Amino acid sequence: MLGFGLSIEPQLWALLFVMVRIGAAFVAAPVFGSVSLPLLVRVSLSGAIGVLVLATNSIAPPPSVFAVATFLSIAAEALVGFAMGFILQIAFAAPLIASELIGGAMGIGFASSIDPQNGRSSPALGQFFSIMLTLLFLSMDGHLVLVDMVVKSYAALPPGQAWLGVDRLKAIAFFGGYAFLAGLLLALPVGFLLLCLNLVVGMMSRAAPALNLFSVGLPASLAVGVVALAIAFPAMGDYMQVIVHESLGAVQTLVLG
Repeated sequence: MLGFGLSIEPQLWALLFVMVRIGAAFVAAPVFGSVSLPLLVRVSLSGAIGVLVLATNSIAPPPSVFAVATFLSIAAEALVGFAMGFILQIAFAAPLIASELIGGAMGIGFASSIDPQNGRSSPALGQFFSIMLTLLFLSMDGHLVLVDMVVKSYAALPPGQAWLGVDRLKAIAFFGGYAFLAGLLLALPVGFLLLCLNLVVGMMSRAAPALNLFSVGLPASLAVGVVALAIAFPAMGDYMQVIVHESLGAVQTLVLG
């Protein structure tokens, strides 16, 4: 089975082959790919879902491990898994874009800390939005929908025929523009109020040149931004649900066409 006179159990080899697509999807997905999730848990979930896939689908792994065709099949499986997780990662970038727009207008763009999801530094407001989007994603059973799409992908994109076509790769690229659109719409209520405030402060500075713009504009922007966030957050939460629906719909379109 392995080549070079070595052998492996067929069931174990089939499970390892199936886990490639599942593991790639979990690595790229927002919740499952978090650095706070232990690697052992991620591998265990991949193995458990792999057993489910083998029980519901007839998977024929490549006959030999050390072969060029096998490496190409593994690359195709990893590509499909990464594509499904990457679509969700694109949607989860929308709150970070919104936080950059709002934080820059409020004057708190410099406030950043380590994001526990990816281990990198990100704006504090963006972390707040990302946590809320993650909680909405889990409350809407988005993680279960992702697992369901991964299992269904073995029937729609069976191993050996799993290379994504040009139309599906093009759809992924165009969905990347949705992150900028969603981030702009998410920041629109608060950003519009802050823009109006900046216009008022600008007219005040022109009418009274002796007025210190920084001593008046920065506290006013911060206060208006906090109040606007408190008022507009229910509407922003509703639009975050739309973002989750759109991302899961894009994953379904990628898998089922």
